[in-house]
Amino acid sequence: MTTRKNTGLIQFLQDELAISPASIQVALRHCEQDPGPLPMVLWQYGLITLEQLEQVYDWLEAA
Repeated sequence: MTTRKNTGLIQFLQDELAISPASIQVALRHCEQDPGPLPMVLWQYGLITLEQLEQVYDWLEAA
Protein backbone atom coordinates (compact mmCIF):
# COMPACT_ATOMS: atom_id res chain seq x y z
CA MET A 1 0.00 0.00 0.00
CA THR A 2 1.47 3.30 -1.08
CA THR A 3 0.60 6.21 1.14
CA ARG A 4 0.59 9.80 0.01
CA LYS A 5 3.59 10.36 2.28
CA ASN A 6 5.59 7.67 0.47
CA THR A 7 4.69 8.73 -3.07
CA GLY A 8 7.47 11.32 -3.41
CA LEU A 9 9.95 9.01 -1.71
CA ILE A 10 9.10 6.14 -4.05
CA GLN A 11 9.51 8.42 -7.04
CA PHE A 12 12.94 9.48 -5.73
CA LEU A 13 13.96 5.86 -5.16
CA GLN A 14 13.02 4.90 -8.71
CA ASP A 15 14.26 8.00 -10.53
CA GLU A 16 17.42 8.92 -8.62
CA LEU A 17 18.59 5.62 -7.13
CA ALA A 18 17.23 3.28 -9.80
CA ILE A 19 15.57 1.00 -7.24
CA SER A 20 13.29 -1.44 -9.01
CA PRO A 21 9.54 -1.28 -8.44
CA ALA A 22 9.69 -4.95 -7.37
CA SER A 23 12.19 -4.15 -4.61
CA ILE A 24 10.03 -1.28 -3.41
CA GLN A 25 6.95 -3.52 -3.36
CA VAL A 26 8.82 -6.11 -1.27
CA ALA A 27 9.76 -3.41 1.24
CA LEU A 28 6.22 -2.02 1.34
CA ARG A 29 4.84 -5.49 2.10
CA HIS A 30 7.30 -5.84 4.96
CA CYS A 31 6.27 -2.40 6.26
CA GLU A 32 2.65 -3.56 6.39
CA GLN A 33 3.57 -6.64 8.45
CA ASP A 34 6.19 -5.00 10.67
CA PRO A 35 5.78 -1.21 10.54
CA GLY A 36 8.94 0.78 10.16
CA PRO A 37 10.40 3.52 7.99
CA LEU A 38 10.53 2.46 4.33
CA PRO A 39 14.19 3.50 3.88
CA MET A 40 15.28 1.36 6.84
CA VAL A 41 13.32 -1.64 5.59
CA LEU A 42 14.95 -1.31 2.16
CA TRP A 43 18.38 -1.23 3.80
CA GLN A 44 17.68 -4.04 6.29
CA TYR A 45 16.67 -6.37 3.47
CA GLY A 46 19.69 -5.45 1.36
CA LEU A 47 17.66 -3.64 -1.27
CA ILE A 48 19.71 -0.44 -0.95
CA THR A 49 23.27 0.23 0.21
CA LEU A 50 24.27 2.26 3.22
CA GLU A 51 25.34 5.05 0.86
CA GLN A 52 21.92 5.01 -0.80
CA LEU A 53 20.28 5.05 2.63
CA GLU A 54 22.22 8.22 3.45
CA GLN A 55 21.09 9.76 0.15
CA VAL A 56 17.48 8.92 0.99
CA TYR A 57 17.70 10.58 4.40
CA ASP A 58 19.41 13.62 2.86
CA TRP A 59 16.54 13.85 0.37
CA LEU A 60 13.93 13.45 3.10
CA GLU A 61 15.57 16.19 5.15
CA ALA A 62 15.53 18.56 2.16
CA ALA A 63 11.96 17.69 1.12
